[in-house]
Amino acid sequence: MIEYINKFDLSILEFIHNNLQNCFFDKIMPPITSLGEYSTFWFVLGFVLIISKKYRKAGILTVLAVLFTIIIDGAIIKNIVQRPRPFLQVTTINMIIAKPLDYSFPSVHTAAAVAACLVLFKTIKKYSIPFIFLAILIAFSRLYLFVHYPSDVLAGAILGLISSKIVLYFSKKSKYFSILRENSASN
Repeated sequence: MIEYINKFDLSILEFIHNNLQNCFFDKIMPPITSLGEYSTFWFVLGFVLIISKKYRKAGILTVLAVLFTIIIDGAIIKNIVQRPRPFLQVTTINMIIAKPLDYSFPSVHTAAAVAACLVLFKTIKKYSIPFIFLAILIAFSRLYLFVHYPSDVLAGAILGLISSKIVLYFSKKSKYFSILRENSASN
């Protein structure tokens, strides 16, 4: 089963590399993927939202979802699975970004982006579409840049979904968040 997944993953990466690689993507994918580095973009966005009383809850939940995702994904799952990066398997690929030194599975970039975007989708619907589009771009950039397998990205997306659901669930049960709901409703 694992061998089949590896072959399938490689066939998708090779398709992307052989059919979608172009100068335009070579220029835009590195900056897009860098938005996910250390989840900085999502943390900054969360803290900017926290400053606004109207969006404080969205900001806090975004930061919590991303933090929870990073701990589960980057600190625990990656170190248990220890899947090497695809560029270590296909050494003929010309890398256009620095080679990540950590393990591949699951994609923290994708997990954090999905977690943040789903929280934002639930809390600030009118601005959610651009963030969802950004999460998709970040996920695709990880494949395009040959630093993740498709199953890494899929697992990251699932982990981001689960993380956001857990954070949103507990926010509904928390007295602190009910106070935030009342404060944001009065504005």
